Amino acid sequence: MTKRTNYYNNLSADYSKPRLISDELRVGLLSNGEKYISLYEQKLPEITSEYSLAQIEQENREWWPSHCEALRQGRGDLLAGEYANSLVYFCADGPFYSKTVAVNREVHWWAILAQPGVTMAWPIVMFNGEVVYSEWNCTDDITKEIIAKGNQTFLRRGHRGACYFKSEQLNFYRDVYASDELLHWIRR
Repeated sequence: MTKRTNYYNNLSADYSKPRLISDELRVGLLSNGEKYISLYEQKLPEITSEYSLAQIEQENREWWPSHCEALRQGRGDLLAGEYANSLVYFCADGPFYSKTVAVNREVHWWAILAQPGVTMAWPIVMFNGEVVYSEWNCTDDITKEIIAKGNQTFLRRGHRGACYFKSEQLNFYRDVYASDELLHWIRR
């Protein structure tokens, strides 16, 4: 039998289940997210001996918890900042070409996933160089029903290159477009 692993070993925070993160850590992770966005370069950096796949993977491991917290907190400003301007985003509604086009659609999903009374978790996350793969779910805090689930793959060239390709499969069990009431929760 294959030995099971904790996907969050050696990461700064565990987002495999709801409510594992302290308030102090939340603040630090959001601050880290702002710092990572500030390192983005318009031109996708080359993978070289000075900027290796090992370094890129380490940067992606550092970034992951800040990404999760940004989603939980409805920080659309940080989520949009994680994308390269030339983002290619494949999903059932797509494809979307450019950060602006993708964010205009994705803001509805962020509003649904980050709404009050719902908590998002990522029980599985895996890293390989510039590839980040995760499986996620959103649970209603009161009824415990799963309101949405899916998986996503990012190609992220570390902090300098940001996410330049994203592929996602989403299943929503309540709502597909966010109401105006929910959209006001997302910071832009």
